[in-house]
Amino acid sequence: MDVKDKTIIVTGGGSGIGKALCVRFAAEGARVAVADLNGETAQQTAEQIGGLAVSCNVASESEIRHLVDRTELHFGPIDLFCSNAGILAGEPGHAASASNEVWQANWNIHVMAHIYAARAVLPGMIERGEGYFLQMISAAGLLNQIGDAAYSTTKHAALGFAEALAITHGDDGIKVSAVCPQFVATPMLGYGEGEGVDAEYGIIGPDEVADSVMAGLKEERFLILPHPQVETYRQTKAADYDRWINGMRRLRVRIIGDSGTADIKAMHKLV
Repeated sequence: MDVKDKTIIVTGGGSGIGKALCVRFAAEGARVAVADLNGETAQQTAEQIGGLAVSCNVASESEIRHLVDRTELHFGPIDLFCSNAGILAGEPGHAASASNEVWQANWNIHVMAHIYAARAVLPGMIERGEGYFLQMISAAGLLNQIGDAAYSTTKHAALGFAEALAITHGDDGIKVSAVCPQFVATPMLGYGEGEGVDAEYGIIGPDEVADSVMAGLKEERFLILPHPQVETYRQTKAADYDRWINGMRRLRVRIIGDSGTADIKAMHKLV
């Protein structure tokens, strides 16, 4: 896909990966709607790129429909919907120890938000015979995330929905890409803008994710891996599931130690 002259929505576009994507899409000639729960950061990004800012809680179907309506009124039909918004909450103890509220929030933001977006724009895309869904998943959706079962579980579900979209609607002219980065220096992991990038340990910046996304969109690849090593991990998992799980157990011991909780910012130095 060439994004020039296309209308694009990016959720979570006020900071981190979402902001980097908004900037890149606009630089390539796209019309960009910047959606974020934080209306102020959405406005800042929109002003930077000449886009449209919309405050949006992606956990609400009515707010996503409002986002789509605002964007279509301003720019026209949606060509690409990028579901990028996400959260990290961690787990206080065992794998099921996070509260029901945390599990539900992960489910709403990582899964239902993607479904709400598809409900809002898919009928029009099918009618026009073209459209694109760019789903920000995570390497956790292919592998797992030590210390955050709710995140890992819902990211697996998000990947399943992306697959379902591609399988069900590929013949309708609908394209789907699932982006599965590993560690990225973003505010969600506690990094400020421009902080935390460490090539030696495989932690990349949002701009590098945007580079990978643009390359993947041009090739219309389903699976986009900003960290190429994730493909090796995925193949290792598929080749011998038990061996992979045992290896992840050992890694968990190294990461968790006696603390009982995972330090996400330090974890990248051990994987």
